[in-house]
Amino acid sequence: MVSARLSRRAALRGGAGLLVGGASLGVLPLFGTPDRKQDPASCRVADVSDTDHRLVVSNWPAYIDEDDGDYVSTLTAFRERTGIDVSYTADVNDNLEFFAKVVNQLGSCQSSKRDLFMLTDWMAARMIQVGWIQPLDAAKVPNLHANLIDSLTGVGWDPDRTYSAPWQSGLTGIAYNRSKVKEVRSFEELLSRPDLRGRISLLTEMRDTMGLVLLSQGADPADFDQDDWDNAIDRLRKARNDGQVRAFTGNDYIQDLSAGNILACEAWSGDVAAAENEDLVFVSPEEGQMIWSDNMLVPNLATHQGNAEEWINYYYEPEVAAKLAAYVWYICPVKGAQEAMEEVDPDLVENQLIFPSAESLKTMHSFMALEEFQIRAYEGDFADVIGG
Repeated sequence: MVSARLSRRAALRGGAGLLVGGASLGVLPLFGTPDRKQDPASCRVADVSDTDHRLVVSNWPAYIDEDDGDYVSTLTAFRERTGIDVSYTADVNDNLEFFAKVVNQLGSCQSSKRDLFMLTDWMAARMIQVGWIQPLDAAKVPNLHANLIDSLTGVGWDPDRTYSAPWQSGLTGIAYNRSKVKEVRSFEELLSRPDLRGRISLLTEMRDTMGLVLLSQGADPADFDQDDWDNAIDRLRKARNDGQVRAFTGNDYIQDLSAGNILACEAWSGDVAAAENEDLVFVSPEEGQMIWSDNMLVPNLATHQGNAEEWINYYYEPEVAAKLAAYVWYICPVKGAQEAMEEVDPDLVENQLIFPSAESLKTMHSFMALEEFQIRAYEGDFADVIGG
């Protein structure tokens, strides 16, 4: 049952971050100091995959299917097919928390004791920028380059997917309780409609919330300037000062939405799907929605890169991807998985939260990669508003 599983995005918000009600803003990572930067071409070791059939993977909780009775998970099937002994650990509970686990090692060209880990776009971008991630051998991951859905190609921080492979993706949009309130169609409605005053919540994740505010103000989250930012943060501040926002929250908005404590909110697609409540509706705002991914990355000094690349190639087989998607209920990044889903779970073939239509994909936007000074300034502005 989907409802019995912890949402991956709920797990993401379970770690560091700013929450209304007393929690403090997590300390932002210091990437940019010169002694942290590395050259991946020189910070590497010999790959022993051919003789040592092991692989050490770190991922988020509840983000892979599991053996259940006669059901053989994709992980077990990978082990059986390849003979690779996978040490799989769900120890990525928050991007910043995981950063703290590996910063001393990766920042000084020491082994993180991992061959593969999954991190969200913005953290993946920063690790690539400071040289902590090894390039993938394109010849060993042909399925990645053949089957990655078009909406996830050409990202600014890794345009050719030289270093990263999306594991799963999700959307940030609007959810409302249709048993309590009429349809909410736009993010601007969320910020201004009188019948929603004091009955909405927004997310504490800066890139998601400000991405949608930027869109509502006619700016592109993937390419905005300081004036665009100032205009958007002022719009958010006005909504907060007007009493429109009941709370900025992390992982508990679904309960409030179901109970009617809030009528509508900014929401992650997977959370709404996992709730299995027919009264909760996920909406793509008229202005557009944000798309994010968690990405498979091979860190410097990984000793089993070949085995990691075999894992990536395997999970980009449509049949494998369909089995995984049927369990996690996030956007599947693999072409052909929708057709393969016919054999896995026909009821999910047309599920827009797993397989968005071409029309829906056109409404998706990503948040641009930020320089260190921008991260500090924008996170500070955002914290001032949501903590005020």
